[in-house]
Amino acid sequence: MHELFRAEAEKQLGVLTSGLLELERTRAPARALESLMRAAHSLKGAARIVDLHSAVTVAHAMEDCFVAAQQGVLTLHQAETDLLLQGVDLLTQLARRPEADLPAWEKESVTHIERFLKAIASLTRQPHFPPQSASQTISQPPASLPAPAASPASPPAVVNLSDAGRSAADAAVQAFSSRRPEPPERILRLTAENLNRLLGLAGESLVESRWLRPFTDSLQRLKRSQIEIGIQVAALRSTLEEHPLPERVKTHFQELNRQLADSRAFLADRIKDLETFDRRSAQLSHRLYLEVLRTRMRPFGEGVRRFPRMIRDLARSLGKEVKLEIFGESTPVDRDILECLETPLAHLMHNAVDHGCESPQQRERAGKPVENVIRLEARHSAGVLLITVTDDGAGVNPESVREAIIQKQLIQPEIAAKLSEADLLEFLFLPGFSLREEVTEISGRGVGLDLVQNMVKSVRGTIRISNQPGRGLRIQLHLPLTLSVLRALLVEVGGEPYAIPLNQMARAARIPRSEIGTLEGRPIFQLGDQRLALITSHQLLDYPLPPVTPEDLPVVVLGERNARFGLAVDRFLGERELVVQPLEKRLGKITGISAAAFNEEGAPVLIVDVEDLVKSMEKLVAEGMPVGIQRGSLGLAAQRRKRILVADDSLTVREMQRKLLTRLGYTAEVAADGIEAWNAVRHGDFDLLITDVDMPRMDGFELTSLIKRDPHLKAVPVLIVSYKDREDDRLRGLDAGADYYLTKGSFNDKLLIQAVTDLIGEPDS
Repeated sequence: MHELFRAEAEKQLGVLTSGLLELERTRAPARALESLMRAAHSLKGAARIVDLHSAVTVAHAMEDCFVAAQQGVLTLHQAETDLLLQGVDLLTQLARRPEADLPAWEKESVTHIERFLKAIASLTRQPHFPPQSASQTISQPPASLPAPAASPASPPAVVNLSDAGRSAADAAVQAFSSRRPEPPERILRLTAENLNRLLGLAGESLVESRWLRPFTDSLQRLKRSQIEIGIQVAALRSTLEEHPLPERVKTHFQELNRQLADSRAFLADRIKDLETFDRRSAQLSHRLYLEVLRTRMRPFGEGVRRFPRMIRDLARSLGKEVKLEIFGESTPVDRDILECLETPLAHLMHNAVDHGCESPQQRERAGKPVENVIRLEARHSAGVLLITVTDDGAGVNPESVREAIIQKQLIQPEIAAKLSEADLLEFLFLPGFSLREEVTEISGRGVGLDLVQNMVKSVRGTIRISNQPGRGLRIQLHLPLTLSVLRALLVEVGGEPYAIPLNQMARAARIPRSEIGTLEGRPIFQLGDQRLALITSHQLLDYPLPPVTPEDLPVVVLGERNARFGLAVDRFLGERELVVQPLEKRLGKITGISAAAFNEEGAPVLIVDVEDLVKSMEKLVAEGMPVGIQRGSLGLAAQRRKRILVADDSLTVREMQRKLLTRLGYTAEVAADGIEAWNAVRHGDFDLLITDVDMPRMDGFELTSLIKRDPHLKAVPVLIVSYKDREDDRLRGLDAGADYYLTKGSFNDKLLIQAVTDLIGEPDS
């Protein structure tokens, strides 16, 4: 949870810093103050979850200040902004401290924190506080806080020069003016938005250049048609020449043959020119795209600079000797992907040191060098970015995984005994699954690999894990080179095209109708050693079922190895490269769809959300498959688990609640704000909604009212968990229709569990 808090704190502190600077530059308080208040509020909630009381008080004081500014009680001048930035520095230092060092740091910084809180209190109590005196209430910050950087816009200091000084200055100016002018600066500053738009246009150009190929093919068909016409004309002339022909008819035939020959020659020349232009246009568009793509690329080494020190400190704390080898530091990586990589790679590094690497004594007994080696590598291969983390430690004992699965009652013992090593390793990525019996500061909560998998899926990537017991573990991330262009398989469903990302497909195949069987009334088919449920795409995308099933059914296999399904489509349309176009935000989350694109003809294509579809297929199978039928190679008994939606804008809060509910046996899903929760509730079948009150776009009170006014959703229980602990707030929540109201101030796991069981009962066993 502290790792999650640090990740969220970094995000919210960035919002606070940028918002305060924007407020200072633009003086547009309405927009800036709203985001500042929400950032401080989210940070306060996250800090309360992990019991960082100093962070709670500082964030709460800053939130009060922003609220006072929103109400017009306080005006934020430069001095007030400086004071609030000192609060950001305090929270930054606190968030970056290791968990073990926090008590000592809080004890050392208590005086400065108290001064900061007093200064904030004086601001909120005095509406017309003098702008310059606010900062005077704060003494010099401690050495651990970074000193404020000098402003580049500060006016130059005024210097009085003596006569000698003026002469020297005049001579210096003259010497400077006599020098040859230096070449202009070759650095151009662009915003990320400009680069994103430029990359999108370059990607569209790359896709549009492929439009010429089908056009050239159509001209080739026209050329063949002309040849056939010439053959028919020659045959007609041969038939007519069996009888004497008038000279005029012969002349017409000769002219017709000449025109056909000229037309074929002209068309052949134009096709040749068009093919040449097609090749040049495609090459130029490809080069343009690559050049623009390079502007978004950053060296892989920039994102892993802190890892060598992190590995060194972590290894020493565990009494191990570990060396980190980094290969491919110059490998270009999309900056968006590079930003997403840091936290997941840090988790993989932690796991490698804590779980994989061995102590010096263990390595000596195994005949290995005393020093462990962790290898981190980045490279491009076949249009994919490969990030590989390898250690030469003990690896993973498959039997230990099997025992943990049985102990946690994830599947039945007789099924666990039949699982292969590849199947067992997939359990390492389950939420809350860990081989560590005791929870430490480094590991044991089963959060790390779960977060890695979520990140990889969010960028349409995949994970592959290979294990050699006694020799080490290898985890490889397969990621797209960029998020703007997607290689996909186009399929047709109900007469409409859909794109399925290639890197999220297990395979595509045509299954003969004779090989499709039924089991307890459910269609199934055999794929290698797996028996997979077959689900038609018409069920998932709300199309009427086709009247006729073809002899060879086009099927796309989706999902992880332990939970794969066959998705039947109408037909395959081929592979394409598509420029990803985000959907209009006002549409909210559309079930089964992640984005859109345009094909070569300019027609819109919807891009499938594979993870969403797999969840829908799991739900269909769980609700409709009789008990005892095996799903994939896991053989899980299909029964419907009670589903709970957690809506909270704090990553830490919603992740904590999701993992708690998952451990209890519920199926828990999350939403980051009210609009997302509203769309999820409308399209999903949930047994309970747990919601915060203060959320962007739609608060919890409005969300609850919408649900209770909807005739199809009003039976869904709503549990509000909020920091608003006044009686008026509680009554407002109950008036909106909430079935339960908990305050986060008195929040604990037992209260939440009791409230959930009171509303929907115990989880299904």
